[in-house]
Amino acid sequence: MKPAMGRRHSGTGASDGLFMGPARSIAGRSAAPRVAADPDSERAALAAALAGATGGIATLMTRVEGDAADMLGFQLAMLEDDALAAPAFAGIAAGLPADIAFATAMNAEIAGYDASDDEYFRARSADLADIRDRVLRVLAGEDLAGAEAGVVLTGDDLAPSLFLETDWSRGGAIALRRGSSTSHVAMLARARGIPMVVGLGEALSETAGTLMVDGSTGTVTADPDAAEQVAFASALARHSAARAAEERFLLQPARRRDGAPVEVLVNVAGVEELDGIDPASCDGIGLMRSEFLFRDGADLPDEEMQYHAYRRFLEWAGGKPVTIRTLDIGGDKPIRGLTPEGEANPFLGLRGVRLTLARAEVFRTQLRALARSAVHGNLKVMIPMVTVPDELARSAALLAACLAQLEAAGTPHAAPPLGIMVEVPAVAVAPELFGAARFLSIGSNDLTQYVTAAARDDARVAPLNDPGHPAVLRLIAQVADYGRQTGIPVSLCGDMASEPRHLAALLGAGLTSLSVAPARLARVKAAIAEL
Repeated sequence: MKPAMGRRHSGTGASDGLFMGPARSIAGRSAAPRVAADPDSERAALAAALAGATGGIATLMTRVEGDAADMLGFQLAMLEDDALAAPAFAGIAAGLPADIAFATAMNAEIAGYDASDDEYFRARSADLADIRDRVLRVLAGEDLAGAEAGVVLTGDDLAPSLFLETDWSRGGAIALRRGSSTSHVAMLARARGIPMVVGLGEALSETAGTLMVDGSTGTVTADPDAAEQVAFASALARHSAARAAEERFLLQPARRRDGAPVEVLVNVAGVEELDGIDPASCDGIGLMRSEFLFRDGADLPDEEMQYHAYRRFLEWAGGKPVTIRTLDIGGDKPIRGLTPEGEANPFLGLRGVRLTLARAEVFRTQLRALARSAVHGNLKVMIPMVTVPDELARSAALLAACLAQLEAAGTPHAAPPLGIMVEVPAVAVAPELFGAARFLSIGSNDLTQYVTAAARDDARVAPLNDPGHPAVLRLIAQVADYGRQTGIPVSLCGDMASEPRHLAALLGAGLTSLSVAPARLARVKAAIAEL
């Protein structure tokens, strides 16, 4: 049934912004169940649906880059694994129609992921549900196209592939009964400026009218009356005016009200992002996530491919600093053939530098490519997930060996400074143990996760995963103070830097260098000017 007129629902804002438009449910398929044919026909039908779903994901991957491609890569790898559909084929042999057999098998798999004590597997249950629904839609002969432009998508949760297939050219919004502000879809929504509210509860079920979504306050108003629509239009006008006012700061150096400068750099993943960023709008690249080159299910990138990619970032920056993080996989970013399978807790397992030191041949290839690219600009190399000084020392030794090889071969190269991410509490508590690092960059996402013992991708503990927690801020201030005392540069490159509400605390802690999402450059600079 339709909610009461003007009923306001409160949830959690996952991506800010305002939008009003017709609701479109993303509930499961509505096609009638299949009537079972003979087992051979049902097996053939399911095999064809699996192939169609696989082809659709592969095609979609050609249109996206970075984290979005990684998400789809996981789904593609699952679809290509014969073990995924084996229980469904067994169900068909027992007399079930293909759709019932596949849905039953996938629901059991999803329930197992949901019940896991491991946050990584719980987070992946949404990907499995996405696979299930896609295969069932192909099996039912339904249109796989995403929603039309200018609507508010509603439902329990939203699959990453459906978000990527949806037409956002005329705006839109997302309002979910469940969902998480740290989910894959929330990240995609923030990157594209799509308002999103999660955790609205069952009150929003079967909404069929107009929805007003305020991602900043986490509220959704269903079927607003005339007065509410007028108020919303005024709020939207103010929001648009504020964004326009912020734009005048985009190409200006970031300065506090007293004139004190703040270095503002950008976080990037793929080369394609550079086309949408004016180099004059930032002080360089504070974090380039090199793992975007390593796609799940794809061949590992060789030295030449990596060299040309890194060179592109350096030439774009035109002499401004470019900090490239070495391969940071593991945790919620598995790569078949590199990351171990079956870890009890991947976030505490073999990830980041722990993994690259264990796979020295992969690490050497990357370090050689980085050293070769360093002649084209101002490169800094950052090691992720460092916990003990020996990891930095071993990484430095590998880099030195690569430099010696390049020198012996007469290959142009340069020695980039080596720094570390501060994301493990052990480093933030005792930064003086890492005096060999040429620079430090605080990764607030993982630091917050480890300090609060609250998974960054689990909606059930999202309120605990707060970067503004006094313990997190105290550690950030401690690292910044260490940097001031020693002259070692310290910056922060996590999502926290992109949120204006945290800027006063970060600058108050002594930080003078931040790396933010490109879409937030103007807003962050405008907020800094008010401090």
